[in-house]
Amino acid sequence: MKRTIIITIIVVVVAMTTLLVFNNVTTRKHDMENMFTEVSYGNFEISISTTGELFAENSVDIQAPEIMRGRDVRGSNIKITDLIPEGTVVKTGDYIATLDRTEFDNSLKDSRERLVTLQSNLEMALLDTAVSMTDIRDQISNQIHAVEEAEITLKNSKFEPPTTIRQAEINLEKQKRVLEQLRRSKTLIAAQTQQKIRSQKIWVSRIEKRINDYEEVLSGFVITSPSPGMVIYKRDRFGSKRKVGSMINPIDRVIATIPDLEVMMSKVYVSEVEVNKVQPGQLVTVSVDAFPDKRYTGNVLSVANIGEKLPNSDTKVFEVQIKLEGTDLQLRPSMTTSNKIIIKTFDNVTYIPNECVHTGIDGIPVVYTKNGVKQIVVLGESNERSTVIEDGLKPGTVLYLAMPEETDNFRLSGEEFIDIIRDRQAERQALNIVNPGIN
Repeated sequence: MKRTIIITIIVVVVAMTTLLVFNNVTTRKHDMENMFTEVSYGNFEISISTTGELFAENSVDIQAPEIMRGRDVRGSNIKITDLIPEGTVVKTGDYIATLDRTEFDNSLKDSRERLVTLQSNLEMALLDTAVSMTDIRDQISNQIHAVEEAEITLKNSKFEPPTTIRQAEINLEKQKRVLEQLRRSKTLIAAQTQQKIRSQKIWVSRIEKRINDYEEVLSGFVITSPSPGMVIYKRDRFGSKRKVGSMINPIDRVIATIPDLEVMMSKVYVSEVEVNKVQPGQLVTVSVDAFPDKRYTGNVLSVANIGEKLPNSDTKVFEVQIKLEGTDLQLRPSMTTSNKIIIKTFDNVTYIPNECVHTGIDGIPVVYTKNGVKQIVVLGESNERSTVIEDGLKPGTVLYLAMPEETDNFRLSGEEFIDIIRDRQAERQALNIVNPGIN
């Protein structure tokens, strides 16, 4: 029994030792493979990769009714009380949304009540005018008779003493003055009453127009589709979609849009560090997260001149719009995109991973080859993964990916490139002094 146990233990120990040795050998071989890479030769691409969002180049806006322009209507922001689901396909005239009428209904009610009061005041003013004018006309008629009586009295007094004749003359003049005053009063009263009535009519007309404006605006609080298509919710300036409960202000009245899905765009944001590399017309490859097996091509259509800060970010970015080629009706606004903007392409060049390049305090770039050479290299353009080697290396040369140990044992080569490298560094430094920030 003891002998069997001892043999079992020995077998287990030998198996574990063999497995451990095999794992160590495999790990060492894998590590050795990961230490080196070969110099590549072929096409080289400099690009900027960024995520974005689809939107339609052309779309029809679904808007709340216009409140201010040309209308005597007062109202604050309007709340959406009902809205059909986003993505609903509609026909022209189909129901889209309902807006809150409360504030405008109250204002309309107040205007109607005020109109009744003004119309009543106008009727009273017309009645008062008729009474006043009748009264003054009666007074003038009576005064004309008084003047005629004074004239008769004066005519009959020609054989009377001079004093009596003079009194008759004075009375006639007095009656004539009174008549003249009454006629002037009639003209003044007529002008005053006409002005009062004109003012009342203006107010009545203004309130009638206000009531018509409110009724016209309220008729648009049930919103229908202006054209057929798919309804996409509008995003406000903060990026939030408008929905039930959202407020619509008079300046931005768009509730939703109906996009033209035949021409789609991708909107991306590029950092201020890289935006100077992006130009209209550059080729872009686009993929959509919803369709990972599909690839699309496009071109940069526009680059914003003014940067902005996105929510929850301190970095300033610039909006770039990319126009996709062709038509795919499966694409929908707001789908997430992955965009690669091709900045430059080079044919048949030598390049290596960025990890292979090492720079000392002297600023001279070097690489370490597997055969023990510390090679000085002339660097060209680079992207996020690799760097073009203009001189100093041949395709297929095996390099260390990381700086090896005991670098003093490596033989230095390529010293003839130092002057070229120094001249380029001086030119770059002078260019940065003239135009800071240019790489």
